[in-house]
Amino acid sequence: MSLYSSLFLRSCYLSIHILTFHKVKDIIQVIQHGCIGTITVGLVPPNSAEEKVLLIKKGDVIPLSAGVVSWWFNGGDTDAAIVFLGDSRKALVPGQFTYFFVAGVLGLLAGFQSDFVGKTFGLDEKESKDIVTSQQGALLVKLDQGIKFPEPSSHTKGKLYANFDDLSGKVVVKCGGTVSSLTEKNLLVLSEIGLSAKFVKLEGSAILAPSYVADGSVQICYVGKGSGQIKVVGSEGKPAMDSKVEEGDLFIVPQFYALGEIANDCGLEVFSVITSSKPVFGHLAGNTSVWKALDPVVLQATLNVTLESEQLFKSKNSESITIVPPSG
Repeated sequence: MSLYSSLFLRSCYLSIHILTFHKVKDIIQVIQHGCIGTITVGLVPPNSAEEKVLLIKKGDVIPLSAGVVSWWFNGGDTDAAIVFLGDSRKALVPGQFTYFFVAGVLGLLAGFQSDFVGKTFGLDEKESKDIVTSQQGALLVKLDQGIKFPEPSSHTKGKLYANFDDLSGKVVVKCGGTVSSLTEKNLLVLSEIGLSAKFVKLEGSAILAPSYVADGSVQICYVGKGSGQIKVVGSEGKPAMDSKVEEGDLFIVPQFYALGEIANDCGLEVFSVITSSKPVFGHLAGNTSVWKALDPVVLQATLNVTLESEQLFKSKNSESITIVPPSG
């Protein structure tokens, strides 16, 4: 969704999802010159008289529960993109986000018509007609310049949203990249919606070692920048996906499927939503993998290799292997 000096009309979501905000490709150079764009967001939970206003920037992640009413405003002079990822299995149409708009031509008020609205709120005919019909926009509306929106609420970062760049405990591999995880441990609101998120940033030609979600959660993955090769292997040991991906692509990693990534020369950034607020990852490489834990006799028999090969393979898993930098 691209926004530029526009308002995303208030809506209510029937599905649970996480939003991430990033600049579109042709604005990256502007960011590098110091112009960082922001979007103002308003959130109102069900049956709440208090609105929380956030000011989000590139890399921010916002979890939204079902039923939250929100508006999104880009008052800057550059385009921005917001990515919606989440669990829609319980939506009105499973597999699709369900939106209920409260204003505009698609809004709930418009469906009730002005005479009913007038009786409900104690308005005369002209007043109720103005409330119901004045907004002719649907999803995105262009606003006049100079409109000043509310200031951000205090003490919201770390409670209602987070930024991957600020997270502690991220995995950093020199010349390889980073892996950042956002779970209920560092953003408690995620426990309420049952989701978590992960951000993988690979340098050129780096590899993300294969892993899987051991608790049976599903991963919904979005390529935010760069390109590379995605490898997904199913439970029967057969490749389920071995494809090139680029910015804007979306792919799914089903339950107990293993995922590996290889960045092209330009690097690769992948944002993932996991259908658990505290996922348990199993690694297929490194000192936390099953290869390191197995008894040498068991490992040798499992792989049907010589003792020398077993010892060599186990020695290669003596250290953490999350991201493999390019050789040379």
